Amino acid sequence: MKEFFTLPSLKRIASAYALPARKSLGQHFLLDEGITNQIARCAGDLTLYNVIEIGPGPGGLTRSLLKAGAKKLFVVEKDARCIAIMNQLQEVAGARLEIIHGDALETDLIKTIPAPRKIVANLPYNAGTVMLLRWLEDVYVQGTEAFASLTLMFQKEVAERIVAGHGNRNYGRLSVISQWLCDCRYDFELPPEAFTPPPKVSSAVITLTPRGKPLVDVSKDALEKVVAKAFGQRRKMLRQALRGMAAPADVLLEKAGIDGTLRAEQLDVMTLGRLAQCHAELAAVSGKKDRTP
Repeated sequence: MKEFFTLPSLKRIASAYALPARKSLGQHFLLDEGITNQIARCAGDLTLYNVIEIGPGPGGLTRSLLKAGAKKLFVVEKDARCIAIMNQLQEVAGARLEIIHGDALETDLIKTIPAPRKIVANLPYNAGTVMLLRWLEDVYVQGTEAFASLTLMFQKEVAERIVAGHGNRNYGRLSVISQWLCDCRYDFELPPEAFTPPPKVSSAVITLTPRGKPLVDVSKDALEKVVAKAFGQRRKMLRQALRGMAAPADVLLEKAGIDGTLRAEQLDVMTLGRLAQCHAELAAVSGKKDRTP
């Protein structure tokens, strides 16, 4: 696309629009085209999808997604300074770029943007996990109809928590819910100096591909209750950590066929799902409710 080569460099854009990153918005800009192209490649074929980018900033990843052939790109931007940059880019991209001036936390992507959808975004550190949990709720309700994939950049430690397997110290509630609904892949890491300004931590890109159906047939509410209880006191054995559930811990563990001396981090997602299934069944029979911690 020759027209993109006529645009000013990202550094010139940021300078011309007086665009210092704002800490309050969790902004750290990527100005390296090689990195933004790599992120776009991680998202796979974009030519059939409505691609969603959150917080495009000076537009580095935006350019890469357009050059990668996104059928249509929707950018959600809260910062008015960046809207002017997006307007300039829209003069080149035309109808393939649609600008949504608003807060991504308050934007219902499912209602606003037609399927099929892919999200590709460098998420703000201060809101990335909240956004992911909201999108996972969409995946729970609509499955692959919600999103074909989500290629997202997080603070490295958050990315590691999402993809961690059982037995790993990073494995926890976020790992279980993410992997129950999606296949989670760790793509690559970025050092602080890749950004302007450099954050104090490293970052990582991961891709979540929603499953046709959740890994275990159990309600999200039931799974979240069991996982919250099990990991709430992760150093304790399950027979202790699960006290206060609708069913006695020993009865629940026996029904699920799980050794009560194990700890939550030793159970894979399938086993935790089975535990949640048994909890839901026992709770339905007893009519009792879990005690809040």
